[in-house]
Amino acid sequence: MIRHAAGAATHISTRGRRAALLAAITAALVVTAASCSPAPPAGATVASPGAQWSTLFRDDFSLAAGSRLSADWIYDIGHGYSNGPALWGNGEVEYASDSTANVRHDGQGHLLITPVRDSSGEWTSGRIETARTDLSAPAGGELYLSASIMLPDPADASGYWPAFWALGADSRPIGGTNWPAGGELDMMESVNGRDATAATLHCGAWQRPPCNEPTGLGSGLIPCSGCRTGFHSYGVVIDRRDTSAEQLRFLRDGVVVKTINESQVGTAVWSAAVDHGWFIILDVAIGGAFPDGECGCNSLANPTTSGSPMVVDSVSAMRLSAAVAPTIRRGGSAVAPAALPRSAVFGVKRRRVARD
Repeated sequence: MIRHAAGAATHISTRGRRAALLAAITAALVVTAASCSPAPPAGATVASPGAQWSTLFRDDFSLAAGSRLSADWIYDIGHGYSNGPALWGNGEVEYASDSTANVRHDGQGHLLITPVRDSSGEWTSGRIETARTDLSAPAGGELYLSASIMLPDPADASGYWPAFWALGADSRPIGGTNWPAGGELDMMESVNGRDATAATLHCGAWQRPPCNEPTGLGSGLIPCSGCRTGFHSYGVVIDRRDTSAEQLRFLRDGVVVKTINESQVGTAVWSAAVDHGWFIILDVAIGGAFPDGECGCNSLANPTTSGSPMVVDSVSAMRLSAAVAPTIRRGGSAVAPAALPRSAVFGVKRRRVARD
């Protein structure tokens, strides 16, 4: 994968009160019932009456136990794209495989992506991409990419690097060699079994402003209690309602954890990195720049535990094609209310999950 090197991350607490979140959900359901259109996603504004959220892509992983991926996905194979950098550009050691030992449905509405170490010490894992590369925010509208995920929970997670992310459409045919200029959205990354996740935009040029590459513009690792034992939702809203002042909002469980504005990087850098189609990637890497940078060590020097999967409950992409939404005022303050279905916040189908 083409992802960044990162050092020790900053801890930022962003968790809101559950009661406030439930109040937002209730308001959202009222809006949804009134409009009879799909509920706007987390971090999106309530749109004008003619606006319609539409589902571009969704997978609830409902195939039989042991099934391979549907045709909506493609497997990455090997240690990198055939025309791209070795070890996915960041030193991770696993061989990306299409084996059901590494990528399979569990028959309970989940996809399991499992890193496995063989008797010789070699690692295999799964890295998959949506076949579609046209998941985009239209000018004047928004795109919301989201997933509900439970992180791996091995006894020793040193070197584990689960992620839910996306690359710009132009990256696929050239093996990501346009990175970071072509854009990368990291909706969720976690390393070394930390109870924390990070969200990041990669853009611009290597080791030059304004995108701070190869680290990128991100939240740092934010504490996430229970992310390895339960499902949490992760996502990003690409907001192009005002095409002269576009914005990214990264979310976890419906709460914005990082906002990045077009003005921070300039129109040319932003347009090249953001204003195009995307394809979604799910993977669990082993070792590499981020795990090593987080621990300040060789993350695989410890006896890392094999076989603990990232469990994916659902993945979706929603688009709003509309003019600018109205401003709603409460108590003299302008607000953009979130409309958030309960499942988008807590991300649980309430089905049994077997990790082995």
